[in-house]
Amino acid sequence: MRREYKTITEVAGPLLLVEKVKGVKYGEVVTVEMPSGELRHAKVLDAQSDRALLQVFEGSWGLDVRGTKISFQEKAQTLDVSRDILGGVFNGVGEVMGDAPRIIPDQKLDINGRPINPYARDYPSEFIQTGISAIDGLNALVRGQKLPIFSGSGLPHAELAAQIARQARVLGDEAANFAVVFGAMGITFEEANYFITSFEKAGALERTVLYLNLANDPVIERISTPRVALTAAEYLAFHLGMHVLVILTDMTNYCEALREVSAARREIPGRRGYPGYMYTDLASIYERAGRIKGKPGSITLIPILTMPEDDKTHPIPDLTGYITEGQVILGRALHHKGIYPPIDVLPSLSRLKDKGIGEGKTREDHADTMNQLYAAYARGKEAAELAGILGESALSETDRIMAKFAQEFEARYIHQGVDCNRSIEETLNIGWELLALLPREELKRVHDEYIDKYLPASAS
Repeated sequence: MRREYKTITEVAGPLLLVEKVKGVKYGEVVTVEMPSGELRHAKVLDAQSDRALLQVFEGSWGLDVRGTKISFQEKAQTLDVSRDILGGVFNGVGEVMGDAPRIIPDQKLDINGRPINPYARDYPSEFIQTGISAIDGLNALVRGQKLPIFSGSGLPHAELAAQIARQARVLGDEAANFAVVFGAMGITFEEANYFITSFEKAGALERTVLYLNLANDPVIERISTPRVALTAAEYLAFHLGMHVLVILTDMTNYCEALREVSAARREIPGRRGYPGYMYTDLASIYERAGRIKGKPGSITLIPILTMPEDDKTHPIPDLTGYITEGQVILGRALHHKGIYPPIDVLPSLSRLKDKGIGEGKTREDHADTMNQLYAAYARGKEAAELAGILGESALSETDRIMAKFAQEFEARYIHQGVDCNRSIEETLNIGWELLALLPREELKRVHDEYIDKYLPASAS
């Protein structure tokens, strides 16, 4: 039985305080009926004794405290799911956008899902190909992993997110059993249109589910969007047995919404004004990705965030780094050189990359070429910096070769077009072509049998 009240005592931004209530539960769905008959939607943010704090999705502007009626629905916020969500475009709370027909649900799932129990987790071990050499070759993405992308203002993270969503796939017999769930928070209409048309042109929309929260949508809706996206992913992965890649962009906008709600609640702020529970809140999102023992599906998560002032110690990237298994960092210096994607491979890291590469997964020489390319590029960058200080004449012959290698590595390995989709074999072969620029005695991290098998015959 629904319970109705007219006991609003306080309004603060998107929050309403209702008193003299009974039996209210956290996360419960609420209908807010204005005196004019207009309906708004809310959910319970906090419930104590006979008081409930509500967050209104459409905002509290124009709300008449005395004439507004609050109806508690005795259920949590849910998402309609079925196989038909594939190819759909929805808003940030899971409602169909445009004139598309409404989904006939197989199930209604609570969006406030639980993180995967560590005891039930299965270890990630299968490779996911993104078509991006700097990721596939050096920072491999593994099925069930959480690998964030750290970007900065003005860097092409939106283009990279769309490219990964279009190109990503699993190898082998399960290639057809792969889907992408794309959740965007606080984006402009132009960005939303770019994502939709990008997937349509590439023919990838039919295996993709989009949840788009626009910049002019309610801020409160932004807090639901990643949970809605992960709920859809959980249905596809653990009910239908699919392998799902979830891309969430931009988590910075999510955290800003979290800070705004925290300020409206008059909570004591933590670092830089963000709530002290932001670590726990982010973990409740990120830890829903992974593999579960005994179930065939998997959820792989790529959260994308912009670092304010390119600061890796900012609370958002700092806390994200603690929870996830590595990070891919976009570099502004590479972007200024015209290199796309501007992935700075030296500070980037995939902690699970060794588990998803090698014979039977990618190719037997993958680990060796990855280590050698990384070492040679690091040495080449150091040589180039030294040349900038002392002049090229101060370098040894080997250091000059290494500096030249670093230039070629950025131009041929890291740089690729926004529509360039490289297979892992192409990426590894480009790596060998670059290693051919080095003296054979410098290939200290590669086994001789791989050098004999894969190094181009023209190499010195």
